[in-house]
Amino acid sequence: MNKSYSIVIAGGGSTFTPGIVLMLLDNLDDFPISRLKLYDNDEERQNKIAGACEVLIKERAPYIEFLATTDPKEAFSEVDFVMAHIRVGKYAMRELDEKIPLKYGVVGQETCGPGGIAYGMRSIGGVLELIDFMETYSPDAWMLNYSNPAAIVAEATRRLRPTSKVLNICDMPIGIEDRMAQILGLSSRKEMIVRYYGLNHFGWWTSICDKAGNDLMPAIKEHVGKFGYIPKNEQEQAEASWNDTFKKAREVYQLDPDTLPNTYLQYYFYPDDMVKKSNPDFTRANEVMEGREKFIFGECEKIVRAQSSADSQIKIDDHASYIVDLARALAYNTGERMLLIVENNGTIENFDPTAMVEVPCIVGKNGPEPITVGRIPQFQKGLMEQQVSVEKLVVEAWIEKSYQKLWQALTLSQTVPNARTAKLILDDLVEANKDYWPPLAEKKLQPSL
Repeated sequence: MNKSYSIVIAGGGSTFTPGIVLMLLDNLDDFPISRLKLYDNDEERQNKIAGACEVLIKERAPYIEFLATTDPKEAFSEVDFVMAHIRVGKYAMRELDEKIPLKYGVVGQETCGPGGIAYGMRSIGGVLELIDFMETYSPDAWMLNYSNPAAIVAEATRRLRPTSKVLNICDMPIGIEDRMAQILGLSSRKEMIVRYYGLNHFGWWTSICDKAGNDLMPAIKEHVGKFGYIPKNEQEQAEASWNDTFKKAREVYQLDPDTLPNTYLQYYFYPDDMVKKSNPDFTRANEVMEGREKFIFGECEKIVRAQSSADSQIKIDDHASYIVDLARALAYNTGERMLLIVENNGTIENFDPTAMVEVPCIVGKNGPEPITVGRIPQFQKGLMEQQVSVEKLVVEAWIEKSYQKLWQALTLSQTVPNARTAKLILDDLVEANKDYWPPLAEKKLQPSL
């Protein structure tokens, strides 16, 4: 482990960047860094974050070369890893993603349903641009992409950059596994060996054992059946929407008590409930802007003013430790077992081989090797076929600039009640996203005789 690595965080202005920087600094013994760069196309926003990150690095590892830039060549030259978490359109567009569907009584959520489709149409071009920068300036680098919506982005990279060294990852299963470990009284989710399959934000755990092979599923199922994914001794979180989500897992679990579900399935199984409890005037985007965003920017300003993080409330992003695990696996060929979004290619025997599925993989210097799942039940297969078709249609709509394909994608989403409502939502989304989406061409219908 003599080599130190050069990293660029793409999306340097994200409120998650300081927590990730702290996490990287906390893991320098396992994953040494010589250079850390931030890249964003919003200089003003990035500067708010970068000033604080510079102080954090000076305090903990002053030998690390630090740079914040809006210049792609400067950012992507001579790097080993690109850690990407961009949000094209920022929270202002997320707010519209959530509020436009709710206007029509449809789920308003950033990665599920119409909101996720809208966000996906914005994200595709942004992520492809980052891949192209990486391949131009550091062709041997790996991109660890955790930009949302991961399912649509992963399908776009499969179609449009099939040979790129990009791995699409998501921290939601990690967060749920952390809760499972707490429920069991374990010190870490890493004491569990899991089997899981599905699409991103759309999957199921089928087996959870400890390192000795003891079955942990019965104990977790018993708890989830009563309390959802809320550990008995946990205090309620400040963000009420997350408490509701983890409680709702109790109902989601009932659909298939042989498995344990990803919490995002609530939007597909109980869309009416999700709409009913949503405030169309104050959505999750507003919650984040009023809460997390103000808090992080305020804390960063405090750090810069004091030139010290002594009184800072910014915490290490423990969920993001999987990013270091993945980078280490690629750098040191560790054979780490991780959930990644990869092309199916037979991993799930009775499912579309070209689908981007989320499954455990063994990761080494050549990338991921998926662990075979075998055949899956009809219930999950049917749900996944519908959802993967939505994702593929969105990418086809982006490539072909097709209004029709995007309308089909919205109509096929389980969160949307009918094609008429899908069209009303789509027309509003087209107007809202005219600065971000490719212009869409509508098919002209033949006049009836």
